[in-house]
Amino acid sequence: MKRSSGILLPVLSLPSVYGIGCFSEEAYRFIDFLKSSGQHKWQILPLGHTGYGDSPYQTFSAFAGNPYFVDPDGLLKDSLLTKAECREAIIVDKDVNYEKLYQVRYPLLKKAWGRFKKNEDYAEFCRSQTWLDDYALFMALKDKFGGKPWYEWENKYRFKDKDVMKNCRDELEEQMDFYKFIQYYFFKQWSAIKKYAEFSDVEIIGDIPIYTALDSVDVWIHPELFQLDENGVPKAVAGCPPDGFSADGQLWGNPLYDWEKHCENGFRWWISRLEHCFRLYDIVRIDHFRGFDEYYSIPYGDNNALRGQWKKGPRKALFDAVEQALGKKSFIAEDLGFMTESVKELVRDCGFPNMKVLEFAFDSRDTGSREEHFPHNYGKNCVAYTGTHDNQTLLSWLESINDDELKSVKAYLCDESICNEKMLRPLIALIMRSSAELCIIPAQDWLGLDDSSRMNTPSTSGSNWKWRLSEGMLDEKLCSEIKKMTEIFGRC
Repeated sequence: MKRSSGILLPVLSLPSVYGIGCFSEEAYRFIDFLKSSGQHKWQILPLGHTGYGDSPYQTFSAFAGNPYFVDPDGLLKDSLLTKAECREAIIVDKDVNYEKLYQVRYPLLKKAWGRFKKNEDYAEFCRSQTWLDDYALFMALKDKFGGKPWYEWENKYRFKDKDVMKNCRDELEEQMDFYKFIQYYFFKQWSAIKKYAEFSDVEIIGDIPIYTALDSVDVWIHPELFQLDENGVPKAVAGCPPDGFSADGQLWGNPLYDWEKHCENGFRWWISRLEHCFRLYDIVRIDHFRGFDEYYSIPYGDNNALRGQWKKGPRKALFDAVEQALGKKSFIAEDLGFMTESVKELVRDCGFPNMKVLEFAFDSRDTGSREEHFPHNYGKNCVAYTGTHDNQTLLSWLESINDDELKSVKAYLCDESICNEKMLRPLIALIMRSSAELCIIPAQDWLGLDDSSRMNTPSTSGSNWKWRLSEGMLDEKLCSEIKKMTEIFGRC
C-alpha cells in the first residue's frame, strides 16, 4: 500500500436537498474535494438497506443497497420524475429525519418505477444478481405482513413452503419488481460514482458488518448457516463482554454463524458476499474482525452480555478460501477493543493492515492495548485514525476527558499551555506524520466540530446515523490546509 491518506464521510452525510446524502452531484463534488486536497481514499459506512433503528450495521440484506441513496435528480434526468415531484420531496431538516424520509421517498420511488420501461440492461442486471430475487420476495412479503419480521410470519411463509412461495412470486410480482427497480438504480448510480473516483485516483474503502441482522433475507433464506433451532429461533446471539466502557457489555442481538456448516460448503456464502463487496469497493474494512478468531456467544433471551462465552471461529481458513476463489484482495481488519494474542496472530497471518485510534492512546480506562495506539508505536501495515464513526469527535473528546488524560495529551504535544481548539491540527498531524501507510481522518475532525455531529454512540439508539454536512463546509481554505499537511508528510 502506497503511503496516503483519506477522509471518513458516510454517504448519508453528504449535503442534499432530499433529506439524506445520496448518489447525487454532491458525491462527485466530494470526490473533487478529495482530489484537490491530495486525498486518495474515501472511507464510507455500509451501504446496505437499513432496517428499524436506521443502523447501517443492521440491514435487511448483506447484498442489497439502501433505497434512500438513489438520487431523485438522476431519476429526473431519465424522465422518470418531474421537477414538481422532486420539489415536493425536498426535506429541509439539517440532519437526517428518517421518519419523514420514509414517508416521502418511497412514494417518490414508486412514481419513478411506474414510468420505468424494462430494457436489456435491466434484464441483465436482474440475471447477474443471484441474490436479487430472494431479496425482492422478502421485502414484498414484509410489505404484505405490515413490516413484521420474518420470524413472526405464519409457518408456511417462515419456513418457505415450496408451493406457497411459488404462489407468492406470482401474487407479489409487481411489488418484487419495484424492489428490483430500486436496486437497479442503486447499483447503476453507485457504479458511475465509483468510476469517477477511479478516474480521480480516489479509492473507495467500504465497510461491512461481520454479522447480519436476524430480520434479514440472508437468515430467512439460509437458516442452516446460522445457530438457530428447528423453529428458527436463535440459540445464542452476538455481542461483546463487559469492559471499561460498558459494565454490562454490549448485546447486539445478531444471530451467530454456524461456522461448521460454512466450512463444510467451502464458505460459499462468504465468498459470494465478499465478491459482491469488491464490485462496490476497492478496499473492504471488516467490522469486528476478532469474531473470526473467537466470537462472543450470549444465550438468547438474556438482556445483557454478562453470561456470554468466547467460542472458536473459522480463523484463517475463511480467508484462505476467499483468496483461493477471488485472488488477493485489499482488506482492513477492525481489531479494536481487547485483543488476545490469538487475534493478533490471525491479523498478522492474514497480512491485513489493522487499525490504530489516537483517542484510545490516552484513555486511562484501557489498561490493555492503549500503548499500541500511540503514534510512536505504529508500524507501517496499519490504518491510523483520530477517531472512528463510533467515537466522539476530536473536539468533544478533548472537552470530556479527565484532567490527567488532558495533561497527557498536552505533554505528548510538548505544549502544556495549548487550548483544546488549538490541539486539533497538531493531533491530526501526529498520525499524518506517523509510519502508518494510511491515515483516515473523519470529516468532523478536519472541520473542528463537536459531538452534535457525532455519527454513532454505541449501545444507544434514537439519535445516531443522522449528521450531515451543510453546503459550503468543505471550502477552499480547508482544502488548502488539508493538502498542505498531506504534502508535508508525504501522503499526496
